[in-house]
Amino acid sequence: MNRRAFLASAAAVIALPRRLAAQPGKIARIGWLSAQRESSLTPYLAVMRAGFADLGYIEGRNLSIEYRFADDALERVPELAAALVKLPVELIVAQGAAVSEISSLGLPVPIIYIFSADPISAGFADTLARPRGNMTGLTFMAAELNGKRLELLRDMVPDLRQVAIIANSEHRGVHLERAASEDVARRLGLTLRYYPTPTRERLNAALAEMANDPPQAISLFSDGFAVQNRQSIIDFATSRRAPVIAAWPVFAHSGAICSYGPQLSDSYRRLAGYVDRILKGAKPADLPIQQPVRFETVLNQRTAKLLGLTLPQSLLASADEIIE
Repeated sequence: MNRRAFLASAAAVIALPRRLAAQPGKIARIGWLSAQRESSLTPYLAVMRAGFADLGYIEGRNLSIEYRFADDALERVPELAAALVKLPVELIVAQGAAVSEISSLGLPVPIIYIFSADPISAGFADTLARPRGNMTGLTFMAAELNGKRLELLRDMVPDLRQVAIIANSEHRGVHLERAASEDVARRLGLTLRYYPTPTRERLNAALAEMANDPPQAISLFSDGFAVQNRQSIIDFATSRRAPVIAAWPVFAHSGAICSYGPQLSDSYRRLAGYVDRILKGAKPADLPIQQPVRFETVLNQRTAKLLGLTLPQSLLASADEIIE
């Protein structure tokens, strides 16, 4: 046996007890609940399953996941949650906008969530270290990154002076993101124009107002509402030659010049670890809410060329992905 094969074999033997220990004696049955459509979450569900596999859970063998998608109809979340409890499931993993809906239902099972809001502002925790009730999980929010995105815009747009912020004013924690943006804007000498857009009607009105006096760039605060309406926002901005920056790769892939924020796949993989701990008897209130620990930059070179902008070589060199 050569050295590489020996080391691989040894590693497998060392890992074996942990994997076997992670396998419950019966099939663990959990629920997945999202207000989104399944197609919008396919890559992240695959990452979550990979996280379960790392812990020894395999769907169809010792793990059953009951998936429920509200297909962008938030009002369906309570009935879907009730159906999961009736099955029954041992816990529910709630994603995105479904988290706020499910939090007020008083469900008798633990809830592990993954969403973009601030859990303290949402009333789910006293501090990140102290979740309330039977809920804990992961948040994508890192408000300080909004300031970094303004710095990136400043590096990409010559003589940048004015930036519009488009934000869902009902998103829990948006005040933290706005404050972080304003702090950095003052330091950079930028003027911010804030457009609260909790509804499609308000968004249309904001875009109409901006059409009369277009900003030089747009910082789009990322949440489910922004994802649903991203194309109209980005198309509008492109028609006014204003680059858009946001947090998640889906925006850069839809035409924003840049996304910089949490590596979402890492958070979905870590989600499996919290499910594992709850299945083994841990209480949600004893599990601190996790924040992002890995971040990624996606640049859209195609959009930059369309807008007549030259992306700095230093930024191109450090990007995790470049869309040509």
